[in-house]
Amino acid sequence: MSIEKKYLKTRPVCKVTFRLPEEHADGAGEVAVVGDFNAWDPLANPMRKLKKGGFSLTVDLEPGREYEFRYLVDRLAWENDGGADGYRQTPYGDGENCLLVL
Repeated sequence: MSIEKKYLKTRPVCKVTFRLPEEHADGAGEVAVVGDFNAWDPLANPMRKLKKGGFSLTVDLEPGREYEFRYLVDRLAWENDGGADGYRQTPYGDGENCLLVL
């Protein structure tokens, strides 16, 4: 798994690319990036399925902030990103959210 951050010089934006490789997608039909930047809406940021079976998505986020997120696989299973900047306990106590620091 990987997260790529690209800070723009012309605007106060960071283009963040989320990638979930095939071995972590486990034959999924759909994957979404769900986090506090999209009000935890599973329909807001669906990822694009790649030819090799993984998933990818690029979003514009405001730098100078921390964001929490997770991947939602087939609307059933949560997957964390091993390339996250850190992890934070969910408010429900059932796992950890990934941290993205920009």
